[in-house]
Amino acid sequence: MGDTGLRLRIDGALAPSAEGVAALNELCDRAEDGGAGGPVVLEVSGTPKPGWTEGLTVGLVGKWERVLRRLERLPAVTVAVASGEVGGIALEALLATDHRVAEPSARLVPQAADGGVWPGMGMYRLARRGENAVTRRALLFGTAVEAAEALAIQLVDELTDDPAGAVARLAERTAQLPGADLAIRRRLMFDALTTSFEEALGAHLAACDRLLRRTADATP
Repeated sequence: MGDTGLRLRIDGALAPSAEGVAALNELCDRAEDGGAGGPVVLEVSGTPKPGWTEGLTVGLVGKWERVLRRLERLPAVTVAVASGEVGGIALEALLATDHRVAEPSARLVPQAADGGVWPGMGMYRLARRGENAVTRRALLFGTAVEAAEALAIQLVDELTDDPAGAVARLAERTAQLPGADLAIRRRLMFDALTTSFEEALGAHLAACDRLLRRTADATP
């Protein structure tokens, strides 16, 4: 694919690891330092191998979850490009991005463990997409989600045989978005699912005030 910003490959065949956490943290560091120059792109594919939880600790899982949350709050547009079967940490990373592009042959495969579907925060993000037959089967039984099903329930935003073109179009469409404002709007969107109108009002007024001040400063 063409270079439209920062980019990282996430291999779902791997378990969460110190190396994987460090690589994603480094990507976030560069994005926060203003080095993106376009969307932050995650190329995601692969599913866990049998026995993938061997040696895995809750502490390491917690570090992986925290870096995904950091990704989710970046002052930059984040996009996942999915190909083939996508499970494990690849699926978890996809669910933490703003925009999700998938090849038509892609399949989202809930992460399997000896006791069934892995109960990590990928389950939480998947459940937040809304209760329907597809997500219910995925969460309870580990049933794979085909690309067309994922598009229908908005787990992915577009299916294309030209993911590079899709990323390039997204980069052009979002080039003028201030990163800090994007992060604020994203947070307000997340909070709206669990916060009352009265509790949310102050944060929304503060965001309005920020935009009005910037607009006034830009006026000749």
